[in-house]
Amino acid sequence: MQHYLDIQLIPDPEVALHELMSHLYGRLHVRLAQGGFQCVAVSFPGYEARSRSLGAILRLVGASADLDAVMREDWLRAVRDHVRVGTVQAVPGHARPGALRRVQAKSSPERLRRRQMRRHGLTEEQARARIPGDAGARLSEPFVMLASGSTGQKFPLFLRLTTGLIESVPGAFNAYGLSTEATIPVF
Repeated sequence: MQHYLDIQLIPDPEVALHELMSHLYGRLHVRLAQGGFQCVAVSFPGYEARSRSLGAILRLVGASADLDAVMREDWLRAVRDHVRVGTVQAVPGHARPGALRRVQAKSSPERLRRRQMRRHGLTEEQARARIPGDAGARLSEPFVMLASGSTGQKFPLFLRLTTGLIESVPGAFNAYGLSTEATIPVF
């Protein structure tokens, strides 16, 4: 993780920033999946948990050759008017290890009710009485809205950034540019 490349969104009065970021991230996901890139991570330098914002910059992190390979294809064609692509640069020395992870809610009320019915032999009415509709966990992290390539269903991809880690951990990244164990440089 010695290099990075920033893709900055250009504000558009007709499209909300989070919609542009969702579209950009969705395009990147397709590119990473098709290219089989496991050494390219994503980061959001403008990540702000309190305001639930990922900011206006999508940062790709990895080896210079891997970043060049990702950018070789014209996967930004559909968003070209809304982005400014930077150049591959060395990660600064002041960068600290951090972790960007996907976060998922533990369960929905419907799933909890079905589980109660199955495990305790309850009727649907009894399960509804035990588990109210607002019993599901709610997430407050920033997110992007993505569409499943196989089903077309839209879903939120919630992201949690953890900073202040002591040491870097190497590892592979998935087609979302995320890892369950590897760290990224945060700066």
